Amino acid sequence: MNEQRDYTIYAQPGGAVSVRNKVLRQTYTLLALSLIPTVIGAWLGMATGLNLAMAQSPGLTMIVFLVGAFGLMFGIERTKNSSTGVGLLLLFTLFMGVMLSQILGFVLGMTNGPQLIMLAFGGTAIIFGAMATMANVVKRDLSGLAKTLFVGVILLILAGIANIWLQLPALMLTFSVVAIVIFSAFMLIDVQRVINGGETNYITATLAIYLDIYNVFVNLLAILSFFSGGNRR
Repeated sequence: MNEQRDYTIYAQPGGAVSVRNKVLRQTYTLLALSLIPTVIGAWLGMATGLNLAMAQSPGLTMIVFLVGAFGLMFGIERTKNSSTGVGLLLLFTLFMGVMLSQILGFVLGMTNGPQLIMLAFGGTAIIFGAMATMANVVKRDLSGLAKTLFVGVILLILAGIANIWLQLPALMLTFSVVAIVIFSAFMLIDVQRVINGGETNYITATLAIYLDIYNVFVNLLAILSFFSGGNRR
């Protein structure tokens, strides 16, 4: 029965396009909504001093981040076809906001901190707009690049863990530049998958694009703070 129902939807004139447009609208709506718990989480992290505690224990923070993030993502994937998936996604973005408070607290300690954050936010918005536009223009299916990019993500995670102890500014800068390139490419691929009908679950699509935007923003902010020359308050 489900197979017949799905066939009927796509067999109707413009049915496939209608479904893709619906998924895209739902994805963008949930994506915008997910920014609210992210902001709340960032505020909670700084208001409670968790950002300072994380900065003092980078190794433990990395473990908490990996366990929390991957645990919630696993839960989202298991419940992506129900309202529970939406709830877990919003909980995930709240958690990511708390994690974000560490770098936000550091940058806000600079004299030009608020300007750097706004600049990083604007730069991320420009990158997202450009990738979303390209996703509509580029006709070639780019999903095949995802496996190569994923290998890059694994290498970034390993480099990030290593730099907790190495503390090499050059490695941190290289890490951030490569991360922006990789997650901008993922942004293009993930939006294109929705547009082309390769992703029909808006919760999964939102999670993927949210992670792309989050990582671009964090690493762009890291680069701006590195080169800003802003004095600590």
